Amino acid sequence: QVQVVESGGGLVQPGGSLRLSCAASGSFFSIEAMAWYRQPPGKQRELVAAIRGGGSTNYADSVKGRFTISRANAKNTVYLQMNSLKPEDTAVYYCNVELLTMTYTGSAYWGQGTQVTVSS
Repeated sequence: QVQVVESGGGLVQPGGSLRLSCAASGSFFSIEAMAWYRQPPGKQRELVAAIRGGGSTNYADSVKGRFTISRANAKNTVYLQMNSLKPEDTAVYYCNVELLTMTYTGSAYWGQGTQVTVSS
């Protein structure tokens, strides 16, 4: 079994910062990529940022220059540092982990989500 657990959400004022964490645990061969998605109220889930095993990253245009994704490989953990937050960043943020199972099969897992609210 694989577990994906996010933490770090909360309420912050516009212009503030938050750091989200996501840890993957359980039995698997390797992690290929980790990513953050978000789902604003009444909208579809969208990719925010992703990081692959070699360290390459990509970001949604709306967060470039404000958000930074990073990974602690030894801890199977990914972080999302969010600065200069705006009300439109309000959403439930989900962590997605792409990995190879112990039988070398590709699979993806989602966390339960963490709420980020940007409001004065």
